[in-house]
Amino acid sequence: MRIECRGAAFGGGAPLALIAGPCVIESAEHALWLAGEIGSIAGPFIFKASFDKANRTSGSAYRGPGIKEGLRILSAVKARGHAILTDIHEPAQAAEAAEVADILQIPAFLCRQTDMLVEAGRTGRIVNLKKGQFVAPHDFRHAADKVASTGNSQILLTERGSSFGYNNLVVDMRGLSVMRGFGWPVVFDATHSVQLPGANGPAGASGGQPQFIETLARAAVAAGVDGLFVEVHEAPEAALSDGSNALRLDLLPEFLRRVREIDSVVRSFRLHA
Repeated sequence: MRIECRGAAFGGGAPLALIAGPCVIESAEHALWLAGEIGSIAGPFIFKASFDKANRTSGSAYRGPGIKEGLRILSAVKARGHAILTDIHEPAQAAEAAEVADILQIPAFLCRQTDMLVEAGRTGRIVNLKKGQFVAPHDFRHAADKVASTGNSQILLTERGSSFGYNNLVVDMRGLSVMRGFGWPVVFDATHSVQLPGANGPAGASGGQPQFIETLARAAVAAGVDGLFVEVHEAPEAALSDGSNALRLDLLPEFLRRVREIDSVVRSFRLHA
């Protein structure tokens, strides 16, 4: 299956798609600037930013500008020609977010919430399902089926690592093949997969191992994923959310060059298979 999204495409033999942006909207100026910087490096891509981070480790952590202001900012980014992806956290947010977003994302912790999946599907927008850290790849079909029950077949399945004891995630690359077998495009979240959930306990935040972002991304692209999800920030140490597992903006050009070379080889194998 091939899913088109404003100049980018997932699956169906299309080149590797890119979803990239900051974890959370920090300001209008930052979102517009970062979208422009990523676009100048990557070409057509999907800009990702959250208007609300409802699952922060600490209740006092920055959550974002909220849905009204957040969608206003994302509308401005979209007006500059960028496709938009943002999360929703409640069924009632689906229709409102769909007025701006090209892709509605279901957060991993909420991937089994039937009402939210159905409402997202009813909007007719592309729905990106993040696989929960607690969900087996072969069981993730059920979440996609809930969206598809609305008649919406524009579904992306995103791997973001599985819980491995406390404060750690591991990626089972076999799961990428399992999920591709369902018939929907598969995306690999290269930055959340190196997150160490809640590991920075005293600060009430998660940690991360960004030095492994490219290692896992290369493996996932070699395994045949249709897209990469990468949270990017020009100064991860100053990011307002998830900076500990973000890719530095200045590393993006070479990162993309290398993973795209792998993707080109993988797609050539498929064409001649």
